[in-house]
Amino acid sequence: MRESDLRRLATGALKLAGRAGDEAYFAAACVRSGMVGIERPRRAARIAEVLLRHGMIAGALGAAAVRHPNRIAVSDDRVELTYGELEARSNALAHAWRARGLAPGEGVAILARNHAGFLEAGFAAAKCGAKIVLLNTSFAGPQVRDVCAREGIDLLVCDGEYAPFVQGIELRHGRVLGWLEGDSGTGDPDTLQALIARGDRGPVPKPARAPSVVILTSGTTGTPKGAPREQPKSLGLIGGLLSRVPLRARETTVLAAPLFHAFGFTSMVMGLGLGSTLVLRRRFDPAQALADLGSSRASALIVVPVMLQRILDLGDERVRAAVPSSLRVIFVSGSAVGAPLALRALSVFGPVLYNLYGSTEVAYATIATPRDLAAEPSTVGTPVRGVTVRIVDSEGRILPAGESGRIFVSNGIQFEGYTDGQTKETIGALMSSGDVGHFDSQGRLFVDGRDDEMIISGGENVFPAEVEESLAAHEAIAESAVLGVDDAEFGQRLKAFVVLRDGMDLTENEVKSYVRENLARYKVPREVVFVDELPRNPTGKVLKRELRAEAEQA
Repeated sequence: MRESDLRRLATGALKLAGRAGDEAYFAAACVRSGMVGIERPRRAARIAEVLLRHGMIAGALGAAAVRHPNRIAVSDDRVELTYGELEARSNALAHAWRARGLAPGEGVAILARNHAGFLEAGFAAAKCGAKIVLLNTSFAGPQVRDVCAREGIDLLVCDGEYAPFVQGIELRHGRVLGWLEGDSGTGDPDTLQALIARGDRGPVPKPARAPSVVILTSGTTGTPKGAPREQPKSLGLIGGLLSRVPLRARETTVLAAPLFHAFGFTSMVMGLGLGSTLVLRRRFDPAQALADLGSSRASALIVVPVMLQRILDLGDERVRAAVPSSLRVIFVSGSAVGAPLALRALSVFGPVLYNLYGSTEVAYATIATPRDLAAEPSTVGTPVRGVTVRIVDSEGRILPAGESGRIFVSNGIQFEGYTDGQTKETIGALMSSGDVGHFDSQGRLFVDGRDDEMIISGGENVFPAEVEESLAAHEAIAESAVLGVDDAEFGQRLKAFVVLRDGMDLTENEVKSYVRENLARYKVPREVVFVDELPRNPTGKVLKRELRAEAEQA
């Protein structure tokens, strides 16, 4: 055998050993969390059968229903369902849809807020082997219609409030109404409640193909795109999270992050896999979320950053007095946290903040623990086991610590390309996250900004995110958004949109002076506009396309 063949074999063997080591590490994390444990032979056989039949999405619910059928799985504004009830209800819905003709691989779209019906529809679709498309609840009617046509939707589940948006859409298997205000919906044959009431609650046969999930990108700068994912075949996705974030089995989680978002959906499946009780509310209210933490003695709160900010805006002392001693985890993702918010959260809640960095396309890359954030509140943490993160220059060369460049990620769970055939830029197994950042000497990652938001003003590179973080530290500023606009003299310049805190007053020159005192002169916005609020999507990301349109119009 040639030396080159031996080297190739040795490299392959090392990779296999590395993967096996990673899987063992992830399995150990699942065991520590209580998600996996020693079971009686009969129960272990039932759990194995459920997982083999339905995989890791619907199987997470099925296994939990075997382990603790009488534990409350979900509590929302109207109902409480045990694991046994949620499993049986999703079975009934899956049987009803199969009878209607829903076939494996066909598209089921869900346009619903956070409530038990979302879970019933999602798990029923998974048991049918469907392509599950999660629609953003902030979409307007034309966007819903466009996505339904583009993604090949055959069945649509929507809350009653969205029914006007979908009038006239032709779907092979029709439309099913979820949440109806002031009505249980049992009198309408095309509601979740009615279908569940009539359906067979017995086990659903294994579908001919595994389900997939299509998460839509946030669309903050353009048209949302579908990012499909097959259900995981490895413990890496869940085990990696549990290796850093100390979520534990059979506790209570207040899940406020939108379920249609990748972070919210993954947290939901992981929570059910742990046998936790998930507390959901259709609409986020900071006072209600705070009350839910106390009344349920929750151990975890899962939010996007703007939600965390709104809870803290209730007042430090009020929050401290209401937070139960049981709270061990505040898990946050979806948009930038920023140093001011991280520091304030650590001060008020204690060392319980965990910040996940990733994207719809690459899943997750790094997690910042409370220790990371206490040392460097701007960091997004260090790479999770099994994840490779590289900083590269414009030529694709890897940059050393301290140098800023484009962030590329490899973790084995990246998406497979957008449903329109496009994809993210790749370098070998590494995929672009769409951000620019750098590592420090301790291996902690910092995100400097979006690579498509960087502007060149007077020959200097400027990232709006740096200016936004500086403004966030001002006591009079509630939030801000900064973007680049065309400038005849400098090529581009910064324009800041600023929201003041209630009762505060600030002038444009005072804002500019504050930035000048903290950052280089070329990073000072040339224009400051005061607004009542920033346009955001439900995950808290600022819709800069709307601000840009306003700036261009002005």
